[in-house]
Amino acid sequence: MSDQPSASAPPTGAEPDLAHHGDAEVGDGLIDLAVNVRQARPPDWLTGPIAAALTDLARYPDATSARAAVAARHRRHPNEVLLTAGAAEGFVLIAQALRGVRRPVVVHPQFTEPEAALRAAGHPVERVLLDPADDFQLDPSRVPADADLVMIGNPTNPTSVLHPAQTVAALARPGRVLVVDEAFADTTLAPGHSGEPESLAERRDLPGLLVLRSLTKTWGLAGLRIGYLLGAAELLTRLAAVQPLWAVSTPALAAASACATDVAVQAERAIAADLAADRDHLVARLADLPGVRVVGRPASAFVLLHLPGANLIRAALRELGWAVRRGDTFPGLGPDWLRVAVRDRNTTDAFIEVLRETMEA
Repeated sequence: MSDQPSASAPPTGAEPDLAHHGDAEVGDGLIDLAVNVRQARPPDWLTGPIAAALTDLARYPDATSARAAVAARHRRHPNEVLLTAGAAEGFVLIAQALRGVRRPVVVHPQFTEPEAALRAAGHPVERVLLDPADDFQLDPSRVPADADLVMIGNPTNPTSVLHPAQTVAALARPGRVLVVDEAFADTTLAPGHSGEPESLAERRDLPGLLVLRSLTKTWGLAGLRIGYLLGAAELLTRLAAVQPLWAVSTPALAAASACATDVAVQAERAIAADLAADRDHLVARLADLPGVRVVGRPASAFVLLHLPGANLIRAALRELGWAVRRGDTFPGLGPDWLRVAVRDRNTTDAFIEVLRETMEA
């Protein structure tokens, strides 16, 4: 019997609905604060190549140039990049290709698709539940030393916590695959840092590291389905072996190439700066509401709230035309949690007033 720290077992009561996502909260006529996709129209330098690709649909997709472009962005070799039909496909490939793992662990609360994909592939999943009293900070010692697959988000959905890179890197070790979901890394910002703070995307020295990225959030491409994995060529070869042929469409490949350019990276940094200002405004307005707690210091495109009776408040907000994301479908949270997407200041101000009225009713 192992003397290593044990992961938290799944709750004995009703299990969270891992298949529930923010898009299920949205409906006609509702103001969307439930989905973390940026709502602005993509720029012409992105929509142009996507539109041009529609004239070349008679040929099968060729990922060569897109993979090279993504590799160059992250200072990697092209064989260290695997393009996927959105980040969600990456989790499925990991679960299917790594069937030999003995002790997979998922660090929660986080995006539920990693665990859902593992369970669908027949893996017995253990959970490490981070503590809201500690602002959901990561303690690497809580992950069992003999876990041979560890999955964590950074910044984490839904908590918006950005873990220090060295803390996440401490989870890497020989004989373990460490999957870091960086779907929202391009939304992060730090004073004096010109790039993505705490990202491991360019690290090639950590054994078993897989970094998963998405292009759908910042650029509003959720319907196009484009993401990628970064890691050692030998590991990505195993994942590619279970990926369907031509999994990524020609328009999605065009988007991947466009989003890897210097123009795109500079635009991302500018968007992240604007987002940080809008997020600070949201957090400041929420601080004026008695009983509402924003956990930690949010770092991404969403904020996690704790307030008693959140499930009832969410339903009332919906009746008033506002969609927010329920928290009880995330392991480690419950009915008193809500996730709210960061929007422009006018939208935030209007939401705060409706939320205040709902809480006082």
